[in-house]
Parts: sequence; structure tokens; C-alpha cells
Amino acid sequence: MLGGVCSGLARHCDMDPVIFRIVLAVLSATGGIGLIFYGFVWLLVPYEDDEENEVRKLLTGRVDGPGLAAVLFALVGCGAFLSMLRNGGLLTFAAILSLLLAGAGYWSRQRGAPDPDPLAAQAAAEAPPEATAPPAPTARPSWWRDPIVKDGTHVGGTGYLWGPSDLDGRDATTAVADPPDPPFGQRTERRATPRPPGRRGPRWIGGWVTLLALLAGALGTALTWQVRPLGTSLETGLASALVVLGLGIAVSSFLGRTGAGSIFLAILTAGLLATAAALPKDIGTHWSRTTWTPASVAAVRESYDLGAGVGTLDLSHIRLSEDRTVTTRAEVGVGRLKVVLPKDSTAELKIDTGIGDIQLPGDAQKDVDVQPGRHRQITLRPAPGTKSVATFELSLNVGLGQVEVTHAAS
Repeated sequence: MLGGVCSGLARHCDMDPVIFRIVLAVLSATGGIGLIFYGFVWLLVPYEDDEENEVRKLLTGRVDGPGLAAVLFALVGCGAFLSMLRNGGLLTFAAILSLLLAGAGYWSRQRGAPDPDPLAAQAAAEAPPEATAPPAPTARPSWWRDPIVKDGTHVGGTGYLWGPSDLDGRDATTAVADPPDPPFGQRTERRATPRPPGRRGPRWIGGWVTLLALLAGALGTALTWQVRPLGTSLETGLASALVVLGLGIAVSSFLGRTGAGSIFLAILTAGLLATAAALPKDIGTHWSRTTWTPASVAAVRESYDLGAGVGTLDLSHIRLSEDRTVTTRAEVGVGRLKVVLPKDSTAELKIDTGIGDIQLPGDAQKDVDVQPGRHRQITLRPAPGTKSVATFELSLNVGLGQVEVTHAAS
């Protein structure tokens, strides 16, 4: 219905195309694999009545609607796939469904294939080869020299953005009209063929599209910077820039002047958008220094959160009674989380960092070991000779940064 992908697969596998359409729609919604597959097949497999695929057209500068739509499908699918990398269950379902569809297509194709007749195969092998006519000589065969005709007329030039250099400054019409080279040793006079005046092509709009995309990205990020988390703000700006780039590519494709730079910027923006979508939503846009100092057990909150900055949870001022347990949680999106414990307390810690370092009592300050996905669950006891009065159960989380836990000085 769009690029003929499902119909072609159905004809190849002898199945109903509705099966492929439904399955690819489900795979597109569950991780973007369907969009990736549809876009790449649309690019790599040519139409039934075409000699070259869309990739071959793009590589020689022939940019049109189907090729751009296929690239857009693949880009959106890659972005959706990157945003679903953490959802293992969804990706497992998509992989199983893909294998089932591939198995069904293979089984249907093998089922419909007739058994070969051994007598007919032997007769075909023993038959003499058929006589074929020699290939017709051509002076300069090239599949990319056909001019692009968008409005039904053609006056000089091929319309391609780039191409072979063996035309020696001539367009395709002049090259085809010239007679072939004479045999070796025979001289002929060749008259110069006047070149028809060519129309001036449309103006290049890639620079304006890039400028508008930058302005749209900056405006979208600025409008949401104060009220949204960092990931959401970046997603808004990058999505606005990607919309402008897509509209610019679509408009320039109708004008016949789509540049590779615009396509590269669209691919880069889509990759940055997928990266921004993977950022934790608790990362703020303001860097701040915050110190929480509860003076009693009743003043200890259930959780302490900071988007970006340095957060210090000072529990050393709490007067604890014996055999008392205090439970709380502290989280920093990007930055540093420091926890100060009373000198006569025991702490049961659960520490998680997305990418960062963990500093505990006894570790050297210069011993920084940044690793992704770190998790530690330990129990810190007071210094030798100090009686433990109470116990703290702390859950500490940092998305990107450092967690430091110390005991108060004596």
C-alpha cells in the first residue's frame, strides 16, 4: 500500500499480504523493528518494473519521494529501537514474532514448490545451448544518464546532483546524439553540436533549512528549559529540529535539489533524539547545591531528590535512642551525593549508580573508579571501640556522578 514491500513478500512466499502488514505494524509499535525492516527493504529491493533500487538512485543524486520516505521509515525505526533497548520483554516479543513470521514464510514457500522431475532435468541438461544474438554495441552505456523529468519537459542536463566524470562537460542528450568513435586509423571530421540553452535550476535551500532547524531546536529547548527535565527539554528541541529538516527535505525533493548534507543532519538529529529519550527523567536543568540537615528522627523525610548538582544529607545532628532504625532514600540525577552518618551508628546501604563512582570510609580520595551500572549493598559499622546506638537503612541512587558516604568526625 505504501512501498509494495508487504505485497512483494506475500507474492514471494505465496501468502496473504495482510499477514505481513499486520505483523509489521505490530513490530513497528513494539520497538521499531518493523519500520527498520520496511525502510531497508524499500531501499534495497527494486520495483517489479524498475531496473535499479532506491539506494542506487540516492547514490547517484536522484532523490525522489519513495527514497526519502524509505529513509524516514528507517530513521524513525532506529530511534524507536534505541529508546526500547532497556525493555527486554518487549524486544524479546518482537524477536519471537519476527522469527515466527520468517518461519511461516519459509514453510509456505517450500510447501508450494513442486518436486523436480528427474527426466525433465536430465533432458534440459543434455540439450544443446540455444543460439543467442550478439549484444548490440553501444557507444557509452550508462544507466544513470537518463534525464530526470519532473514536469514533462527536458532541456539539457541530466538533473542529477552528481554522476560520472566521463561525459566531458556534456549532458546526456548530447552524449547520446554523438556518433560512436571511428575505427582505429580512420579520421572523420566531427561537427560541433550546438547545446540547447538550459533552464536555470531551482535555488539551493539546504542552508536555509539548516538555519531554520537550528532556530526551531533552540526555541523548543528554551521554552521547556525552565519547566521540564533535561531529557524532555532536549527531546522537544531535537524533535522540532527534526520536523523542520524533514519538511525541508520533502520540499527540496520536489524541487530536485536535495543535498546529502541535509540527510546527514537528519540522521544525526534522529540519533541525538534517541539518546535524549534514553536519559533519566529525574535529571534537572539547574545545577544547585543543597544540604539536608534533619535535627531529629521525626524530621527525616522518606526521600530526598535533586535533579542536578551536589546534594548533602547530613544525619550527624540526630540524637538517636538505642535500637532505633531510621529508613530513608536519597537520589541525585547528575552530580554528587554525599551522606554524613553519626559516629555511633551502623548503616545498611544500597547504592546504585548509572555511570559513576562510589566512595566509602577507608577509600582514598584520589581512587576514582567510574563504571557503568554499579550496585553495592554493604553494612558500615562505627569505628572500633565505639558502641553502635542505632541503625540507618539508606537507599542511595545517582544517575551520573558520585556517591560518598562518611562518618562524622569524633
